[in-house]
Amino acid sequence: MSDAPTIEARFRSRLGGFVLDVGFEAPARGITALFGPSGCGKTTVLRCVAGLHRPDEGYFALNGEVWQDGRDVRPTHRRPVGYVFQEASLFSHLSVRANLLYGHRRITGRGLRETIGFDEVAGLLGLDHLLERAPLHLSGGERQRVAIGRALLSQPKLLLMDEPLAALDRFSKDEILPYLERLHTALSVPVLYVSHDIAEVERLADHLVLLKGGRVTAAGPLEELQSDPALPIARMPEAGVTLPAVVEHFDPDYGLATLALAGGRLLVPGHPETPGATRRVRIAASDVSLARAPAAGSTILNTLPARILAAEAQNGVQMMVAVALGSDGRGARLLARVTRKSWDSLGLAPGQPVFAQIKGVALVDFALEGAGKSDTGA
Repeated sequence: MSDAPTIEARFRSRLGGFVLDVGFEAPARGITALFGPSGCGKTTVLRCVAGLHRPDEGYFALNGEVWQDGRDVRPTHRRPVGYVFQEASLFSHLSVRANLLYGHRRITGRGLRETIGFDEVAGLLGLDHLLERAPLHLSGGERQRVAIGRALLSQPKLLLMDEPLAALDRFSKDEILPYLERLHTALSVPVLYVSHDIAEVERLADHLVLLKGGRVTAAGPLEELQSDPALPIARMPEAGVTLPAVVEHFDPDYGLATLALAGGRLLVPGHPETPGATRRVRIAASDVSLARAPAAGSTILNTLPARILAAEAQNGVQMMVAVALGSDGRGARLLARVTRKSWDSLGLAPGQPVFAQIKGVALVDFALEGAGKSDTGA
């Protein structure tokens, strides 16, 4: 990898009949999601990083600071991590303020420099008005926000989040996700985020590590792995690609925002936005069709030149096609799910220029009110 700060992890361990044998590198910034089915080793990787499980063989370094190298292992209490579990596990006899300060007080005897302040954490997590409440009087989402704040106030160099939304209902998940996005934007602490919910991963992650059966099957930037038709996530019914886009203009007459992304522009229904603001959009493979020429008289607003990169047959009936926007094929990558009959009838093949017809664009960024699927095809 480059000279940029990195997370380097290699662990091998046998737990009964299960063998963990993983190795990956990721940026020491933003959110790296460990994604895969239950039982694939995601939580065990976090426990190895935290020092809660000692693997048979292991190496871990954060930005060049080695925490484990073979038999040379830094003890758990000397690893500057904040750990957020599925259950908040707050101290029921303490107020929200006291629970938060518990994490803060732990650093005083260790001479650590405070880089994340109490007021900053309380504000980012929306806890200001809850500080004197007891945990008994908090919702599930509120309790988990307190748990995240407590972990952050321990001044970690790395935040570990083990399916922090798994115990929450859909309403509570929707409540807490915008706060996680705020932390992502405002704080520089890197995060290893375990999940088996692809919607969470797409909304939060920058980097992705795919696991299956105790091994890493792929690792890289989120949009690169999402747009690889050969990977398992491209075979999921909800397959799609999440991309950063920049607001260029808002047309109040039609209620449409113009968003620029590598290789093209999208028209998306929405609310007035500040030009230059970055938003995250998701384009489902099922909402992209391909044409050899731009359609005339179509209601689809977003038809962009692209070039086919690769394709994989699925179930003998469909093709999952990766395209890159722009006539030169150097722009953002999308997936398109088309029938094999259409693929053969149009004579499509990798390397060919096509037009990507995008019917729907989902805004998955909390900053845009009413974030959700925007049908731009009618």
